[in-house]
Amino acid sequence: MAYVPVPKDLSKIKTKVAFNLTKRQIVCFAAALITGLPLFFLLKDSAGTSAAAFVMIVVMLPCFLMAMYEKHGQPLETVVKNIIQTKFVRPKERPYQTQNLYAVLERQRKLEKEVSAIVKGTNQRRRTGKKPRN
Repeated sequence: MAYVPVPKDLSKIKTKVAFNLTKRQIVCFAAALITGLPLFFLLKDSAGTSAAAFVMIVVMLPCFLMAMYEKHGQPLETVVKNIIQTKFVRPKERPYQTQNLYAVLERQRKLEKEVSAIVKGTNQRRRTGKKPRN
């Protein structure tokens, strides 16, 4: 009897379209062929076969990487975007800041004292008709 391994996490399964490749891989490989082959045939006569092949590989490599490379379930462009954001866009130093609730309570108590002092002062003025001494 043949046993077939079934993954426990079904979200990691990608549907294969043709030749055991996903749609993303087929599109990326097609883009690589569309850019690489004409470039090879254009450069083959003027630069030589080996130089044209090298240039073709260099031009097609990003498409191959976009089709095949994946880290932690994320494609290459997402990984590159995250690296660019952490290295260049976001600030290097992110200080740890907390909300000091004690300071808020202290400020509230101080404001309440000030308000009560004002209220007491206006009440004294109404009764006596003159300003209170401090």
